[in-house]
Amino acid sequence: MSAGELAERAVGQPLLVEMLTLAQRRLTRTLTHTLAEENCTFDQWLVLRALGDGEGRSMGDLAQSLLIPHASLTRLVDALVDNGWIYRRQSGTDRRRITAHLSRRGHDRLTRLNALAEAHESAVRAACASEDPAAILAYLAGPDAA
Repeated sequence: MSAGELAERAVGQPLLVEMLTLAQRRLTRTLTHTLAEENCTFDQWLVLRALGDGEGRSMGDLAQSLLIPHASLTRLVDALVDNGWIYRRQSGTDRRRITAHLSRRGHDRLTRLNALAEAHESAVRAACASEDPAAILAYLAGPDAA
């Protein structure tokens, strides 16, 4: 690719990584605000969702699946435990293995937060006037997207 072609691409079509990053930032900005009104952070909501299947997850599994550093995850889980939304359980076979589980109160909380997230997604889809993920991505990554 020539220098001219590279320069043209730099000001032309955005790269996929740009589009995904901008779309993610725009999507999470408004959802984060909505969750904050419910006294919950975006990452706390992600942890609650990850535990929503009722199976319980180890801290390592949560950190890996949510791409959250262990130290940050520990602080998140501590806050969720303090609020009574989740609890920790030690394995009966390996005392070093601790799993996090959604409490009954946490399940109720997750139901409410998921309803807010689903309403947020519906509003985004309506604003995009499309159900097509590619069209939604293009809308969200655009320069004048909300």
